Amino acid sequence: MLRQLRNTAIKTAVTGCVVVGTVEITTRLPSEGRSSQLYHTLSDEVVTPMMRRLLDPEDAHNLAIYSVQKGFAPRFRPNKLEISSRIDLSSTLTAFTTTGNGGRNVSLTFPSCIGLAAGFDKDGVAIQNLMHLGFGFVEIGSVTPKPQPGNPKPRSFRLVEDQAVINRFGFNSVGMHQVEQNLMEFYSKIEKEDKHDEVDKRGNGSSFINESLHLVMGVLKGAFAALFSLPSSSSQPRSLLGVNLGKNKTSTEETKDYEVGIQKLGQYADYLVINVSSPNTPGLRDLQKNEPLKRLLNAAIRERNALSVTNNNKIPPLFVKISPDITDDDIKNIATIAIQCGIDGILVTNTTNQRPHTLLSANSKETGGLSGSPLRIRSTECIRKLYHYTKGNLFIVGIGGVGSGRDAYEKLKAGASVVQIYTQMVYNGPGVVSRIRAELAEIMVENGHKSVEDVVGLDHEVIYWEKRMERTRQMRLKENVIIEE
Repeated sequence: MLRQLRNTAIKTAVTGCVVVGTVEITTRLPSEGRSSQLYHTLSDEVVTPMMRRLLDPEDAHNLAIYSVQKGFAPRFRPNKLEISSRIDLSSTLTAFTTTGNGGRNVSLTFPSCIGLAAGFDKDGVAIQNLMHLGFGFVEIGSVTPKPQPGNPKPRSFRLVEDQAVINRFGFNSVGMHQVEQNLMEFYSKIEKEDKHDEVDKRGNGSSFINESLHLVMGVLKGAFAALFSLPSSSSQPRSLLGVNLGKNKTSTEETKDYEVGIQKLGQYADYLVINVSSPNTPGLRDLQKNEPLKRLLNAAIRERNALSVTNNNKIPPLFVKISPDITDDDIKNIATIAIQCGIDGILVTNTTNQRPHTLLSANSKETGGLSGSPLRIRSTECIRKLYHYTKGNLFIVGIGGVGSGRDAYEKLKAGASVVQIYTQMVYNGPGVVSRIRAELAEIMVENGHKSVEDVVGLDHEVIYWEKRMERTRQMRLKENVIIEE
């Protein structure tokens, strides 16, 4: 009897594997199943807490990267408000870039205002599947020119009671040569995926075979959707790729490492980030001071503009990432320098060396950069001040403590055009991306907004309405041109 049950179980398992494998190859339905509520629940409420209990932070991080790379992570779970187009979570950067040829307008649209901060995928090994999680943009790095191991272990610590993390990785990186190989592999996969989709659209073989296959796929998809409670899907535009550049610990030149990074990796990036704010590389934050920052940004802009010659006239926007551990005067000075130098945006903020008195975890005594919930208020304050000092004329990426749609909404109101998350995935799992997007969409509907553009800068009444009136004026000018033509 036991042998019969065992054989039956084995046959069932083998048959199931064959069926699932066949469905995966022919219809991609299991991939769609990864956006089901069941898959998200298992990932966020079972697997993520288990990893926290069984593994130290760095091992858990490495396992998370491996799981995403191999395609085990959940996929974006669409929400009704975005599918119905009642809410548009995209955000667009528009800027005028001065080059040796005079200048050109730069326009970059982030498909969703929720992105992944640098530090999760430092080496660019899991970009495609991270995009499938629902991020509108994925930022890799920080990447250093030469490989370096970073600081000694242990170098990552959870503050569970505070929903926070302290890290002192110290720019551990495989180096730009290996990252370039990883980026080439990523774009090769994207190209193959696009070709596969094109073949699917055209169809192949006889019309009878195609119609039969589509019929079978439709039945399978309906059954699969009913079984796993799949949401209605909609085609998502490709997420953007950001490359965050750092300097080697042993480097003695102020600008050289960043120039090399732009030359080497700029051609692969939708946008570039100059990181001068990590607390774990000695002397790095000194580059935020007035004169060093001017020299660095001017050198970086020259190298970025030079890409137009070698990169089919593609000029990626250039951002700089700043620290929360600076004074109001520092923020004002950085705003002035950023506008004078002509960079396209600022990431606000990196991790902090400060330790709020409210921290409960024993790990709060560890050295390194603190991220997560305790940073939320300070980073939002920095965003608000920077938006004020730039009069809303600089694209701001808000980072620090974003774990809900409400957190994202607050940063958008303060002046961020997009936000990034990272630490909250440690506590809420990878499905938090879909949840934040759904919550943000609901909050926007409740407050009468239709697009991210309607929210950005709401805390600054005068600037907000001036910009809104200017947008209206530009729209009317375009309408008049169309009528005249």
